[in-house]
Amino acid sequence: MSESAPVFPPATGDVVAMPPAPPASSPALHAGAPRLAAARAMRRHLRALRVVLNTLLLLALLYTITLSKALLIPLVLAAFIGLALNPIVAFGARLHLPRWLTASVLMLGLIVGIGSGVGLLAQPAVGWFHGAPAAIKSFVPKLRSFTRPLEAANRATQTLVSGSSRAPAPQTTPISISTWDVVATTPKVLAAVLGVLLLVFFFLIYGDSMLRRLVEITPGFTYKRHAVSIVRGIQTEVSRYLLTALLINASLGAATAGMLWLYKVPDPLLWGAVAMFANFIPYVGAIVTTALLAVVCMLYASDASLEVFLPVLTFAGITAVEGNLITPFIQGASMRLSPIAILLWLLVWGWLWGIPGALLAVPMLTCTKLICERVRGWEWFAHIVQR
Repeated sequence: MSESAPVFPPATGDVVAMPPAPPASSPALHAGAPRLAAARAMRRHLRALRVVLNTLLLLALLYTITLSKALLIPLVLAAFIGLALNPIVAFGARLHLPRWLTASVLMLGLIVGIGSGVGLLAQPAVGWFHGAPAAIKSFVPKLRSFTRPLEAANRATQTLVSGSSRAPAPQTTPISISTWDVVATTPKVLAAVLGVLLLVFFFLIYGDSMLRRLVEITPGFTYKRHAVSIVRGIQTEVSRYLLTALLINASLGAATAGMLWLYKVPDPLLWGAVAMFANFIPYVGAIVTTALLAVVCMLYASDASLEVFLPVLTFAGITAVEGNLITPFIQGASMRLSPIAILLWLLVWGWLWGIPGALLAVPMLTCTKLICERVRGWEWFAHIVQR
């Protein structure tokens, strides 16, 4: 019986013969090409369908936000106030004070502060609103020296266009607020304020319990610890930002009121409060307040001269120093936002919610940036909106 020859592996350097590759025109490749093209076309169709569905989802979300603004605006405002006051309640808890006691004291102080502010500013605001038409009529003759050349040019143009006929002057209707308007609006305002105060009170008391509930439903100890660190970090950063912005804007309002009092502008506290709240809207708030102060100074001036605009120029200098030096130095680089992102955000929320949306837009953008910095997969948004 013959033995088979042993098989040795090929030596290093020997060329091993490989089976020949199928030619490019083989039937297998021709059969797989249509399936590959069909798969690519299906992926393109699915990608286009996903874009369309995401667009429809965004439009539906914007419509829902606009439709439910009467519910969402008090909720967002209460959440911001609760976040701003939560460090005080937490400090009281570290001193072994009950959360309900610290929250009750804070809410009592908040109610007293809001009531005192409304009591101080309501009468000047209503008086200015009623006296504005008469002040405008009394100030118009003071501008004759400035407007006489323009009026002459306007009359000459009308004479050339329409001959000697004169158009009747338009009739102006006086602006007035009736008692029924006040009676019909007051319950709605009081209900909204009461709802916000109750939401803030319950946020301060049950905020930590809500955090514990969130941690309890998170699976795994690692995820629980990560969720606690994210929520605590967001809470700390947002609270610091809100308190800092509130202190800066209140200081700006106080400085504006003091400056207007030195210039003997009527109702300085009213315009200081307007400057404080308008400063929550960057760029736009300062411009609107400057224009409003210019109108007020012209209406209450004794004569039309350049000295009338000294308070306006002083306020513009104060806002320039605050916006370019004080606020960036106090808040730091982590809170700086791109001006383009701020303006786009203001346009969107002003269009959705009106004036309340414009006031809450920048705090919402800053809070969203702080949240996206700590949530995995959303860092790109924080990178886009930061300066």
